[in-house]
Amino acid sequence: MSAPPGPDQHLARLVTEARNPASRSLDRMSTTQVVELMNAEDSHVAAAVARAIPRIAQAADLVAGSLQAGGRLVYLGAGTSGRLATLDAAECPPTFSTDPEQVITLLAGGDAAITQAVEGAEDDTAGAARDVDAAEVGPRDTVVGLTASGRTPYVVAGLTRARERGARTVSVACNAGAEVSAYADVAIEVVTGPEVLSGSTRLKAGTAQKMVCNMLTTAAMVRNGKTFKDLMVDMRPTNSKLLDRARRIVAAAAEVDLAAAGRALDEAGGRTKVAIVMLLTGGDAASAEARLTATDGVVAPALDEVK
Repeated sequence: MSAPPGPDQHLARLVTEARNPASRSLDRMSTTQVVELMNAEDSHVAAAVARAIPRIAQAADLVAGSLQAGGRLVYLGAGTSGRLATLDAAECPPTFSTDPEQVITLLAGGDAAITQAVEGAEDDTAGAARDVDAAEVGPRDTVVGLTASGRTPYVVAGLTRARERGARTVSVACNAGAEVSAYADVAIEVVTGPEVLSGSTRLKAGTAQKMVCNMLTTAAMVRNGKTFKDLMVDMRPTNSKLLDRARRIVAAAAEVDLAAAGRALDEAGGRTKVAIVMLLTGGDAASAEARLTATDGVVAPALDEVK
């Protein structure tokens, strides 16, 4: 039987592994005090993300370019980081009508790791390379590797293989000078500091990573014409709640009542953008669709000739 690995001195030096002086007496605090402390610590996350905005914007432009060129956003992660990426990827099709294959996640340990820990998965460097190869990552793709520590072997190996295959690469870490940053075209470092529960990076670090994912996909989709003003005009009305939302979006965009918006949606076959262009141009579904085809599906320029 092999001896267990010795202590990782590099890991011990990471701020995400450090103890937080404010929570040294966590086990003796009242429930209210615990929650108040967590809330106070969480209040610093947005400021940490704000300091990384220039790099986040660069990364969002890479993602937008990949999607525009017919490529993909490929998230890469292990544990909490991978699960947060999986959540963001899953929300893109209903929010922006993207194909499920346009935003995907390569998760250490596979689908089973979404709901339970898979032992040793984050250390599987060979598995990372295999996953990147199996996904046929290529020059049109942008691969975003998320690791709170900034040193997860699965993520580092996956980004390395993605670069070898010609993909653009982005890293997201919660430590300064992160190891993974050296493997990315754009390195995002959001330093959130020690956790209330030492080393539990599902807390502040997880919140920061979710915020970055939100920014990457939302900004990229805005750049690719998936919105009209602040409205989700490419959403899929797949249930009664979303159908109601689609009516309200059309009504707000075209400044009509809900009844008129509903009729336009029916005539447009449930396509929100088509209904909006119909109402704002006074044309039928076919003419609205032709306008949108001419502008690659972007609503604003499809209305440019309307006085």
